[in-house]
Amino acid sequence: MSHALIFAGQGAQKVGMGQSLYDGSAAARAIYDEANQILGWNLAQISFNGPEAELTQTKICQPALFVHGLAVHAVLRERGLLPEVKFAMGLSLGEVTALTAAGVFDFSTGLKIVAERGRLMQQACEKSVGGMAAIIGEERAKVSELCQEFDLEAANFNAPGQIIVSGEKAKVDALVAAAKERGVKRVMPLNVAGAYHSRLMEPARAEFQTYLAGVTFQRPTCAVLTNTTGQIVAEPEAIRAALVKQIVSSVLWEDCMRNCVTLGATEFIECGPGAVLAGLARRTEKTWLVKSFAELTDLPA
Repeated sequence: MSHALIFAGQGAQKVGMGQSLYDGSAAARAIYDEANQILGWNLAQISFNGPEAELTQTKICQPALFVHGLAVHAVLRERGLLPEVKFAMGLSLGEVTALTAAGVFDFSTGLKIVAERGRLMQQACEKSVGGMAAIIGEERAKVSELCQEFDLEAANFNAPGQIIVSGEKAKVDALVAAAKERGVKRVMPLNVAGAYHSRLMEPARAEFQTYLAGVTFQRPTCAVLTNTTGQIVAEPEAIRAALVKQIVSSVLWEDCMRNCVTLGATEFIECGPGAVLAGLARRTEKTWLVKSFAELTDLPA
């Protein structure tokens, strides 16, 4: 078997995530305790107990998912359940989690990167009135036409027939209102704080670039695929550039998954709440093997 680690993105979070890991694993507890110390606020408390409105905030949710993903990873390793990993990748913020798991930077550096990314993206959300919508059951070409017509951008290519568009809220609303007469089967407005992966995130991209300039990157210990191209990225400077670009560019998640399989991956190990990525994998190719781990109950006895 050739294994690939996959890490969840924003939207997968839920109150209570990680509680069983913290209670039942010394490795996970150490990660949460270190995270609280680095951040200077109690991430564990908000992850385990909410309130949901607080956990959903971009600046909190991004570090919470990062820490949870690496806590799952640590527990798998601690219990001898982590096979040799050939590939790693993550959806949106999950890409930073994957890079940390692949040794591009240590846990402390990765957490500081994610905390800054979340803070800057929340700031960008507050400076603009952005929105997002999921277009279900359409081809990429059709979505591209709609984006052109309504001045929006494709933010996520998650799976065949599941594409997220992003931009000014009024333009997203106009697309939603006009969808039926454009022959679009299903459009769902998303309950998000802003227009992620669109040009409205440009202020965050510019400041994030400045922040990352001071961070040391190593070569990854396994092949990492980036959301920006769906291809492997290995050189430290190329990884840095991809992380900056990713803030304002489309997340090519379907491409990442397909290319990973083409490169030889035979099983995906999802570290994150809700088995969200396993669901996207099923939509893409039913035969792919995905094992999802979020809590201690997910581990084999």
